[in-house]
Amino acid sequence: MRIPLFHVDAFTSKIFRGNPAAVCPLDAWLTTEQMQQIAAENNLSETAFFVENGSSYELRWFTPKIEVDLCGHATLASAHILFTELGYTKKVIHFKTAGGDLKVSRSNELLTLDFPATPPEKFETPLRLVHALGAEPEAVYRSRDIMAVFETQSIVKNIRPDFAYLKDLDCLGVIITAPGTVVDFVSRFFAPAAGVDEDPVTGSAHTTLIPYWADRLKKDKLLAYQISDRGGELLCVNSIGRVYITGRAFTYFKGEINPKGLI
Repeated sequence: MRIPLFHVDAFTSKIFRGNPAAVCPLDAWLTTEQMQQIAAENNLSETAFFVENGSSYELRWFTPKIEVDLCGHATLASAHILFTELGYTKKVIHFKTAGGDLKVSRSNELLTLDFPATPPEKFETPLRLVHALGAEPEAVYRSRDIMAVFETQSIVKNIRPDFAYLKDLDCLGVIITAPGTVVDFVSRFFAPAAGVDEDPVTGSAHTTLIPYWADRLKKDKLLAYQISDRGGELLCVNSIGRVYITGRAFTYFKGEINPKGLI
């Protein structure tokens, strides 16, 4: 069985920036165990697998440890590969996923994710979170992830989490965020329980960040920056029940998985 493998840097137009994802187009589904093993071998924050199904694509994502129900950067990377390597000619790609029906549209080099919004609700600050981050946030919210809001960008940038503490929190990941100095807001994302201590650029976290900051700043068009070591820019639009996240992607390499390993 021939299985192509692409390595894509998402939410960037430059190599070695943004968030790397592996993308595996499939003719038919592998077993869940095989896909999890491939993701562990790739050892990137996410590996995406997709299979064409009529006019849409079924899409799944795996961290090195678990399958997740929503991933932004690996969706962007998958769309990038369809548009640039696999001859997809329509302007919009439809994905069927565990996180709902998703769309990605293309305008020249820009790709826009159309995702469901997941607005957060106010949440009592867990003492373990304060210990894990080494700083007490102004406020804490929750949706799929726990989101801690801080006063300044410098606080968010300088936090050095205790990942053992974060790993035991009852959530997939932890978002930390603050107003930006030259952008509308900044963030970082940690998911040690999923095998990803810090994710470089996290599209799924912005389904929570965008409605929060749109409401707080009273504007629906926002510029965001994830201030990880690799960094990534996201153009964001808040809408009724949806968010639109725009970025670029860059193909780092392409190859094939040795099929002997899957027999």
